[in-house]
Amino acid sequence: MTAKTPLAAIVGPTATGKTAISLQVAARLRAEIISVDSAQVYRYMDIGTAKLPPAARVGPDGVSIPHHLIDLIDPDEPFSVADFQKLARNIITSIHSRGRLPLLVGGTGLYYQAVVDPYLFTTMPGDKMIRQRLEELARNRGNDYLHEQLKRVDPVAAERIHVHDRRRLVRALEVYALTGQPISAAIAWRQQQKTPYRLAAVALTMPRPLLYRRIEARVDAMLEQGLIQEVRSLLQRYDYRLPALQAVGYKEIGAYVRGEMELQEAIELLKRNTRRLAKRQLTWFRRDQRLRWWQVEPGKIEEIAAEIANYIARELILM
Repeated sequence: MTAKTPLAAIVGPTATGKTAISLQVAARLRAEIISVDSAQVYRYMDIGTAKLPPAARVGPDGVSIPHHLIDLIDPDEPFSVADFQKLARNIITSIHSRGRLPLLVGGTGLYYQAVVDPYLFTTMPGDKMIRQRLEELARNRGNDYLHEQLKRVDPVAAERIHVHDRRRLVRALEVYALTGQPISAAIAWRQQQKTPYRLAAVALTMPRPLLYRRIEARVDAMLEQGLIQEVRSLLQRYDYRLPALQAVGYKEIGAYVRGEMELQEAIELLKRNTRRLAKRQLTWFRRDQRLRWWQVEPGKIEEIAAEIANYIARELILM
């Protein structure tokens, strides 16, 4: 029997301290970090994604920690969960071959599960005319209408796709219109396969009032760092309707830059949508019974990182 590859993970909602903790854990375990963030794969989207600058990707001892799957593509290039899965699994193999530990870090639940679980992605057809018709329906009747249509033909996909995720709603209905089959049938959920990894996974959380205060402070910091200028620069080069620019932070500030709302309104909307994102992330990760949850106290990052590193080492028998 082939031994499974050891794989560690630190996941959880935005603003829970994943970055700071993961750097310390990686330094203790000789790990390389693989970003599990659907927005950090894009170049030029730095401030709004809280992307760690290369110079800051170091452990507490000042030694550089390799980071992977950041700045892969431009915002107008197509990129799918299947693309991410393939790249991440290849990188895991490469890291392991160097005698180091791969450490997944991030908050995009679908990307995380596509790596650690036996998801099988098949090529799905597309049709521009059908897609345009569905997008027109969404503009005229709203995302709620598309979501209700998807519930009728593919309740599994409707459960997983948020009502505000117009791109994925359109895609799911497009596939059904072309094939007569639900898009969820194109993904094998743990069927006839087993994960190739020996997993030690941790999820971070904190009391909701504290998390929401940290989210608001993070948004304020992003604005001070130049988020508006970053979004303005992106909109000078790219269509604001691109999926990449519908990410939280870029969508709201983009509306301000285009003159569709006042700045304060955009900021409040951004804070609200980030809070809602955190709630969705918590809901997603709480479904995974393999995760060991850690309550984060901001003043005890070093202590918490040591506990998590010890837990991962014990689970993977690294010590």
